[in-house]
Amino acid sequence: MKTRELTAADVDLFERAKDLLQRAHHPELHQVAAAVQTARGSVFLGLHMGSRRINICAESSALANAQMANDTQIVSMVAVCKNEEGRIVVTNPCGFCRELMGTYCQDAEVIVDVRGTPQVVASRDLMPLPWMFPQENDWSVSDPQNPTVSNP
Repeated sequence: MKTRELTAADVDLFERAKDLLQRAHHPELHQVAAAVQTARGSVFLGLHMGSRRINICAESSALANAQMANDTQIVSMVAVCKNEEGRIVVTNPCGFCRELMGTYCQDAEVIVDVRGTPQVVASRDLMPLPWMFPQENDWSVSDPQNPTVSNP
């Protein structure tokens, strides 16, 4: 996976998400905040919503906020949470959010935690083998019993 160092704009986006989490953090209800930036320069925030039975990820709520504003060309995003010392740090998106990114911001850059160092990666690199219907692929799927033969 190709990564790059953070720019000043990336740090600013992190700070926006961090500010939201500082204001809204709750150890059970609001554990993660996210920020997405669009090609227009707008920043949309999202907050994790938790309950006993269901959780809504911060990244998905930030993406939804951009969608509702009809500002849908996401160029960068970040999610943050508190570590065990209470410091707000970059956190990596879960699988559900990675799948949403493949649908809503495939060409975006995402700030991630690479073994303790915030780095930027392409959204598409976070889900290299996404779920797809066979007809959506540009290949045929072979039969597991005979890998050299494709299903008709």
